Amino acid sequence: MDRALVDVVRRFNRTVTQRVGALDDSYLARDRPLAQARLLWEIGPDGAEVAALRTRLDLDAGYLSRLLRTLEGAGLVVVGPAEGDGRVRTVRLTDAGRAEWQLLDGRSDELAWSVLAPLTAGQRARLTCAMAEVERLLMASLVTIEPCHPGEPRARACLRAYVRELAARFDSGFELGQGGADEQEYVPPAGLFLVATLSTEAVGCGGLRLSPGEPAEIKRLWVSAAVRGLGVGRRLLGELERHAVAAGAASIRLDTNRTLTEAMRLYRAEGYQEIPRYNDNPYAHHWFAKPLT
Repeated sequence: MDRALVDVVRRFNRTVTQRVGALDDSYLARDRPLAQARLLWEIGPDGAEVAALRTRLDLDAGYLSRLLRTLEGAGLVVVGPAEGDGRVRTVRLTDAGRAEWQLLDGRSDELAWSVLAPLTAGQRARLTCAMAEVERLLMASLVTIEPCHPGEPRARACLRAYVRELAARFDSGFELGQGGADEQEYVPPAGLFLVATLSTEAVGCGGLRLSPGEPAEIKRLWVSAAVRGLGVGRRLLGELERHAVAAGAASIRLDTNRTLTEAMRLYRAEGYQEIPRYNDNPYAHHWFAKPLT
């Protein structure tokens, strides 16, 4: 890792934490630090499930419980079982909590304006565009990619979304049974299935078929619209290639439908060359291959 890049990130972190008041014990001039204020804001007027808050804010369960106890002790929230399901814990704002939430919301607007006010119109546009880009790139950095059994819930959720999208985009519709493969073809040593995850939500996937003496084959490569443009598809492709190399494959290939123009752009950009048909997949119009070194 380039040391200069690391230093830039650290300077940015220091500047942001100071400018937004993250170091203050009384965030936005209230009598609580940023962590409590952020949690209160995330609970919101509609309330929330405790498990969802833990996932959304990426908090340790014990730390979240301590924060909730503090807010509960201040009379701002009530924690209890969900209506109709006692196994699920929910948290709701009290009347005092709703008043505090509205105050925090207003002061957050004021803080944002205090950042923008000293700048010219051009500088404001540059700053907000840069912030939007930083937000997207930080989101990209939170995406993890790891092997997953194709029968697990995350993998199945990806495959259902994959089928829905292809059925909507293909001229002839799409059914997984045609030109498909069963789960065992994506289980080592026969193959591999990868899932990309963002805050416990599956946002992408890709399968790899491995046959001795044959090129490796990529199947079921899909990325959620929510994270497209963040390089997740490229990362999935690279990870599948890496696993193919580790398995001893000398080359890798794939097929695709003519409507998936963005996928074909990615393949060509990553060194794939179009080749003659190598299978009887009824949905395929283009076939690509790439040597692995």
